[in-house]
Amino acid sequence: MDATSRVIVVTGGARGIGRALAKRFATAGAEAVIVADIDLDGASAVAREVKGKAVRCDVSRESDVKDLVDGVEAEHGRIDIFCSNAGIAVGGGPEAPDDQWQRIWDVNLMSHVFVARHALPGMVKRGEGYLLGTVSAAGLLNHVFAAPYGVTKAAALSLFEWLSIAHGAEGIRVSCLCPQGVKTDMLAAERKLGLNFLTESALEPAAVAEIVLQGIHDETFLILPHPEVAEYFRRKAEDYDRWLKGMRRLRANIASSR
Repeated sequence: MDATSRVIVVTGGARGIGRALAKRFATAGAEAVIVADIDLDGASAVAREVKGKAVRCDVSRESDVKDLVDGVEAEHGRIDIFCSNAGIAVGGGPEAPDDQWQRIWDVNLMSHVFVARHALPGMVKRGEGYLLGTVSAAGLLNHVFAAPYGVTKAAALSLFEWLSIAHGAEGIRVSCLCPQGVKTDMLAAERKLGLNFLTESALEPAAVAEIVLQGIHDETFLILPHPEVAEYFRRKAEDYDRWLKGMRRLRANIASSR
């Protein structure tokens, strides 16, 4: 699938990867780009850039996601590509407060569930549609200091796998975007954790967006802007225990350098 003459929704579209996606879809000739974000002012600024439409949407609220989908379908008759891009980061382990665990669960996982629940029926009825989930390399490889982030990203990856398995034969295409470091607001938080290797290899959001468009064109399930992630994932699958030892060393090395 390509983005030409498509109706495209991007959540988390006010900044970072979402903003870059909205801009790149627009230059690729999308029929309509809907920029959704909890930050309406930010979404509106991006919408003006891409001559699209801004919608305020808190993706952790199912009613907001339903209203977003219903509104776009009422105006345009369909959603061709839905980029479920919004996400947040929470650090720590099991000791992280319950409200933080719940918040990240709602944003990083349940938002994708709500998108699938409400956007899929129209796509299945037409026999065509594309779901893109912004996950993270953490969905494949975990996170050495942020259990809530790693856990929710792994759950999101599993959900998108299931959607592809269950609906691929019905014309639904699914991709997961799994980058390492990207030069966004979230990367600043990673830098505070001492994860400098993410900063050193960080990509500009525009570069990630370009890779996403190619991945959608090729209908690739795993879109990996950092190719080395595929090698790390292969090593994990080949020898789980060795991989876990390596991750322990990584965690210890980072902790000692703080």
